[in-house]
Amino acid sequence: MGNVLLQQITDGVLTISFNRPEARNAWNHELEEGLRNALQDADANGQVRVIVLTGAGRTFCPGPDPNALASGGSWRPAPLSDEDFEQRYSYILGLRKPVIAAVNGAAAGVGLCVALYCDLRFISANARITTAFARRGLVAEHGSAWMLPRLVGWMNATDLLMSGRVVTAEEADRMGLARALPAEGFLDAVQAYAGDLAQSCSPRSMMIIKRQIREGWMQSLTEATALAARETELALQTADFAEGVAHFVEKRTPQFPGV
Repeated sequence: MGNVLLQQITDGVLTISFNRPEARNAWNHELEEGLRNALQDADANGQVRVIVLTGAGRTFCPGPDPNALASGGSWRPAPLSDEDFEQRYSYILGLRKPVIAAVNGAAAGVGLCVALYCDLRFISANARITTAFARRGLVAEHGSAWMLPRLVGWMNATDLLMSGRVVTAEEADRMGLARALPAEGFLDAVQAYAGDLAQSCSPRSMMIIKRQIREGWMQSLTEATALAARETELALQTADFAEGVAHFVEKRTPQFPGV
């Protein structure tokens, strides 16, 4: 498969970088399969607590590789599951561990869709994003018409999808799509945030909270409250809760078990 992905783990944070410099990290089948394998491996790796997804070089992912697009290869659908969070890219939300998109440069089409399925998005001040579909004679692909209204509201989602216009980091921040950070030291800042999660927060708590947020999109308030009550009862019996109280009382760095 070559090195279409770069991976580095530091203090519980795994950084995965798209690495196709000859194509500005454009999306193809090799990158798609490689990312799925890397994320699933990371989700099962006890040393990994938080995952950061970014692009090597100056772009995040500007959409499909033109060569793959012309041949239809980039758009060939993967086998579908009946589960909402086991679809072509929605599996990212189905992972147990937090996945943070560090959008360091251009993100368009499928590249933007991958970022939408991450739990958090940070964007470099000099980055630009676009859905692009309507300007290519396509439709809102990969569940983006479901995700965007939930992330930024109906009107913003309609604007982004129907116009396919280019959006600045400042505007993405303003509509709540991503949190903008200065371009200088961008990835370091995202990794520092991820590192704080990895070192200061219970992996089990983050896993359950991620599930609560994900399932909450399709739950009533009663269902969400009942889930919270059940999970609180379970949490009170865990080593993570005991450690959470102990480190706070003792004013020391926590030593949470992994999951």
